[in-house]
Amino acid sequence: MTSSFELWPAIDLKDGQCVRLLRGEMDKATAFNPDPADQADRFRKMGFDRLHVVDLNGAFAGDSANGDAVRAILASTDVPVQLGGGIRTRAQIDAWLEAGLSRVILGTAALRDPELVKSAAKALPGQVVVGIDAKDGYVAVEGWAETSDMKAVELAKIFEGCGVAGLVVTDISRDGMKTGVNIAFTAEMADAVAIPVIASGGVASVDDISGLKNAGGRTAISGTILGRALYDGDIDPAQAIATAKA
Repeated sequence: MTSSFELWPAIDLKDGQCVRLLRGEMDKATAFNPDPADQADRFRKMGFDRLHVVDLNGAFAGDSANGDAVRAILASTDVPVQLGGGIRTRAQIDAWLEAGLSRVILGTAALRDPELVKSAAKALPGQVVVGIDAKDGYVAVEGWAETSDMKAVELAKIFEGCGVAGLVVTDISRDGMKTGVNIAFTAEMADAVAIPVIASGGVASVDDISGLKNAGGRTAISGTILGRALYDGDIDPAQAIATAKA
């Protein structure tokens, strides 16, 4: 599909399996597929043309923990794949891009070491994405285990003009809950910067896709991540793709 509004089906990895969490809590994981490469292939056959992958163990550990599963996904599909979770050094960034990823997502590193993100974004145009996960408007890091005193909007502004390819913006309170995406928060982030913003957390139906597309603001919301609602069958892939293209 060719569309200015991007749909990113999510593969969240925990202990080598494809799972979904509730509000990012590791002890509230539902396993959906023990074979992440098979799940990647299923999404491609549904018609999706990109993948969003998260190494959940890595996000907590601060290092890649599901590398074998990620490499299996890359071997099984030819669509662009972006990966987040535990990527916190330039060596890790370079190694993953060399392994075949299209983009890396930096979350904890964006708060702890913004200069690393800026330098990588300048050196690797189009390949570095910032993940901003928010709890009550404030940035959460370390696999969402810690909430900082920085507002999500302020963190986004730090990366304006440095070549960051996008922002993945998550309202943690809605993640995995299927309660509807936080359109107002996502639009606020898109208003704050000229960087493309991808919505994440709580997408429950195709109506959320329409709502994000029509949210308006200085910068149009560029896409959304599809998680539990897609796995549970609440979102029909063909209808979602048609809505994104409309």
